[in-house]
Amino acid sequence: MVVQIVIGSKSDLAIAKKASDVLKKLGIEHRTSIASAHRTPDLVTSLAESEDVQVFIAIAGLAAALPGAIASHTTRPVIGVPVSGTVSLDSMLSMVQMPKGMPVATVGLDSGENAALLAGEILALSDQKIADALREYRHDMRQKVINDNQELEGSDVQG
Repeated sequence: MVVQIVIGSKSDLAIAKKASDVLKKLGIEHRTSIASAHRTPDLVTSLAESEDVQVFIAIAGLAAALPGAIASHTTRPVIGVPVSGTVSLDSMLSMVQMPKGMPVATVGLDSGENAALLAGEILALSDQKIADALREYRHDMRQKVINDNQELEGSDVQG
């Protein structure tokens, strides 16, 4: 196992799926678990101390303590994904304003895809297959924009 996705509740599953889809495309082994920093702290600790994890993606809303709770139990990278909702700012600040010594890399609201790509970039430092998969992913993104532009240039929108 390489990447552990942890969601605070089942309601965050759609964002975890976005991350999982990108990790699959990059050929990165991963699993998803539900654990709450407040309701199941022992489970969070157990997941954070897993020997087979290289990078964590922690998805949480509201107080968004999950990424910090994981970071407090591991020295491996933790990527936080704040979940949008009625207190989006609280979720973001809970992740980006971590105390010294407990860093959490934070991506944008609901950005499961970017969390997976960042995890891939971290892993690509020591895995050429993942580095190649990331290059291909970016090439495909560029090609889509080029194709969309060519389609637009040939459309009636141009006047």
